Amino acid sequence: MTHTDPDIDVTLLLEGTYPYIKGGVSSWVHELISGLPHLRFAGIFLGSRREDYGDILYELPTNFVHLEAHYLFNPADQPPSIKPPRLPAQAGERMAELHTNLRAGHDDPLPLEAYLDETGPFGERAFLYSETAWDYITEQYETVAAEPSFVDYFWNVRNLHTPLWILARTAAALPRTRLFFSPSTGYAGFLATLAAREQSRPFVLMEHGIYTKERRIDLMKADWIRDSRNILQRDQTEVSYLRELWVRFFEVLGRQAYQGADPIISLFEAARRQQIQDGTADERTRIIPNGIDIERLARLRRPPGPPPPVICLLGRVVPIKDIKTYIRTARILCDQRPDIEAWIVGPEDEDPEYSAECHELVEILDLGRHVRFLGFRYLEDILPKVGLLVLSSISEGLPLAAIEGFAAGLPMVATEVGACPELIHGRPDEVPALGAAGRIVGLADPEAMADACLSLLNDPEAYAQASRAAIARAERYYDKDRMIETFDALFREHMETD
Repeated sequence: MTHTDPDIDVTLLLEGTYPYIKGGVSSWVHELISGLPHLRFAGIFLGSRREDYGDILYELPTNFVHLEAHYLFNPADQPPSIKPPRLPAQAGERMAELHTNLRAGHDDPLPLEAYLDETGPFGERAFLYSETAWDYITEQYETVAAEPSFVDYFWNVRNLHTPLWILARTAAALPRTRLFFSPSTGYAGFLATLAAREQSRPFVLMEHGIYTKERRIDLMKADWIRDSRNILQRDQTEVSYLRELWVRFFEVLGRQAYQGADPIISLFEAARRQQIQDGTADERTRIIPNGIDIERLARLRRPPGPPPPVICLLGRVVPIKDIKTYIRTARILCDQRPDIEAWIVGPEDEDPEYSAECHELVEILDLGRHVRFLGFRYLEDILPKVGLLVLSSISEGLPLAAIEGFAAGLPMVATEVGACPELIHGRPDEVPALGAAGRIVGLADPEAMADACLSLLNDPEAYAQASRAAIARAERYYDKDRMIETFDALFREHMETD
């Protein structure tokens, strides 16, 4: 897609989401663009490698006028080996000063020009190929990195930094815009920070979940990060140096986004408090909950009566959703109610290895007749046939699937993560109280999850009460039109004051 008119109202910085990934944040972004047809949007998609993504999965709205895709770990995009540049004598000191400041999170990042200056100490050629950089990396390894091999340390340091120059080049070439908006920190938030400073434009940041927390979970499980400790050196309570290095890197990117953005939006109060704990100024935070199409989903409500013996998990088949606990819950439920079915509705292509493990667990537990992997389905085809939503995640923000189910009259059993306690039991400012819309259980506890499901499925009165609370809470707090109006006013306010 090409566009020559520079008059873009809002440029969206999108990491691994819209328009190449379905569901979750992507659906939210699509609704936002579609709900503000009087604004012109651009989208800058950041991905890992080209081969990790397929075609565009949405019919792009007419006011989505510019799209770019940039891949941060594509080998073909890396420059070839070149002659090492000669740097001034003070370059090593400046490298050390930059990294000390970034780790501490006190100073602003370098201006964009510093990343683009190939003759300076922070240019790509300088950091990847100069003798000064080699000396600095070697010194750091000998000083702070006792555990990994030097080869592993060296390549992890290069892989940590390489996306930064891609982001810097991208920021320098972005079309002019009136406002930058990112639904996450990480690479997208850092790109927004650079671009907003380069164009002297406002940057609005929103976190659907706490990015650094979710990346930590991913990094703890990542098999591409080697742990070179032998079995005698390895303490399971300690994180390997390289994993911690990556975690600290994303914490640094998060702090840079927090310093550059205003306002910084979260979906619920606990997330706002976490942002403040992670370095956000209290006065720059704001809560805007997700919104859904209440009218559309209200048509899916079933008439009063016993719920179908079907539990349903709406979500991607990935480790953070802890699908295995959900499957083990299904085994316990089926032992007590043989008529139970457990549906998993969501894509399986993001982590094929984990998906295969989940299918294998279904076979091991002899659940082939009870557990169904249905892939992507429209809510109209699923929700009227479901009795109860179940969410087994180990991390969440404010899950859209939960409030969509609420609007359709479905109670939910969920783990105690993100906004789920608030969704089930009510917001701190909920007056009058609406009652419990389901049950909350601990992480990775299939026995407790199964008991909670049965307490609703086997008790028509408790189920009906939870269903009424779910509907009332969705209608009171999570209406899409209200959310769109709030963002419209927010964008206009910041574009006009710039």
